Amino acid sequence: MVEQKKLIVSHAPFWHSGSRVTERNYHTIFAALPAVLLGFYYYGMPAVGVLCLSVATAILWELIINLVSRRPITIGDGNAALIGLLFGMLLPATMPWWAVITGTFIAIVIGKQIFGGIGSNAFNPVALAVAIMMVSWKDLFDFDSMLLNYDLEFATVYPIAAAKYFGAQGVISFNLWDLFMGRQIGGIGTTFGLGLFVGGVYLILRGFIRWEISLSFLAGVYITAFIFHLFDPIRFISPAYHLLTGYTIIGAFFLATEDSSSPVNVIPMLIYGAAGGIMTVLIRNTGAYVDGVILAILVINLIHPLLDKIRPKALGKVV
Repeated sequence: MVEQKKLIVSHAPFWHSGSRVTERNYHTIFAALPAVLLGFYYYGMPAVGVLCLSVATAILWELIINLVSRRPITIGDGNAALIGLLFGMLLPATMPWWAVITGTFIAIVIGKQIFGGIGSNAFNPVALAVAIMMVSWKDLFDFDSMLLNYDLEFATVYPIAAAKYFGAQGVISFNLWDLFMGRQIGGIGTTFGLGLFVGGVYLILRGFIRWEISLSFLAGVYITAFIFHLFDPIRFISPAYHLLTGYTIIGAFFLATEDSSSPVNVIPMLIYGAAGGIMTVLIRNTGAYVDGVILAILVINLIHPLLDKIRPKALGKVV
């Protein structure tokens, strides 16, 4: 009998670059560690407790969903741990235990698994969880009151909140270098600008995130804030303060760049990042919320499929 050749048909992609989801997740965790460690240094064991509970419960929720849905166990790929770490980094060190557990449930079950798991989520799970928590329990993200009783070596005033309510006078006592080095209150892992920036550059150089999104996001924040400040320098703070306070740097490098909810083509990535930066400043200066990064990222997550329709023209010409 003549042996026939068999053709194997499969869907794209047809070529593997060698990179793995697990590798990306663990390298991102590694890149976030400097900012996390400084948060531990300033806030002590309460911050350690919040981060450990966030990571542990995120992994637990993922395991439960895997078992209930009878899917392969995926907690080893590091994605749940990364989501838990990033979520915990955005929280104050005094966040109640029940709020941490609720937030990780929202991030893993609603933000990720309900869409079909890793790679299928339309929104960044961490941003979605924080946004829902902010709307439901706004006081939990009032860093001025949540960290009021902390005995810190720097002012316990949330800079971006002071800027929103008191304008340029609210941040006149803050030194830009101190802000960049993390001498400000905020989320456990969001204040150390230098650490987050170095971590973001590391991820870009390793090819885990694209520079187009991060750079255009920061540029959008800077240019929009510059226009506001030029229009009214008393009411609106300078762009440098916008870059170094709130969730700006962690949003640019660790949230907006999430693979599943961001574009893949160059022009869409530039538009996507710039739109996020512009909306961040608009929400801060004219909106109801103190920090607009989380809401801005959710909006650009929503429009990214439309942006990805902007593609380069095919090679060749019509005869």
